[in-house]
Amino acid sequence: MTKIVEPNSLVTLNYRITAESGQPLISTFEGQPATLQLGADEMLPVLEQCFVGLEEGSNHQFKLTPEQAFGPHREDLIEVVARRHMPNEDIEPMSVMEFTAPDGSRYSGLVREIDAEKAVIDFNHPLAGKTIHLEVEIIGIL
Repeated sequence: MTKIVEPNSLVTLNYRITAESGQPLISTFEGQPATLQLGADEMLPVLEQCFVGLEEGSNHQFKLTPEQAFGPHREDLIEVVARRHMPNEDIEPMSVMEFTAPDGSRYSGLVREIDAEKAVIDFNHPLAGKTIHLEVEIIGIL
């Protein structure tokens, strides 16, 4: 009897996410397969939804628009931060920094530009606004 991936399955799989250009972003095919508990926030829910209904031993490819994947790139998530509110360390453009919100939660932001007065920080997900391709091989369903 063929096993089918359910919304709460424990699944062993290989997956590859590539940009629309074909640039590889992440892949488990060249190393150890991943084992994921679906529904446990181990992976973006929309990506997990692609796996539901797939058969053990099958291979599939999906094309996801920005709205289906990591969302559109939002200008309101780009902020200008006064340099005096940032650490004194050397900060390079295009580096990722961690920020703590007033409620204690932590956010990563990409430093797009920085000078002595200010920094432009992008809090969008790095894949926001991008169409991605998802390839998956369902190895086992536990």
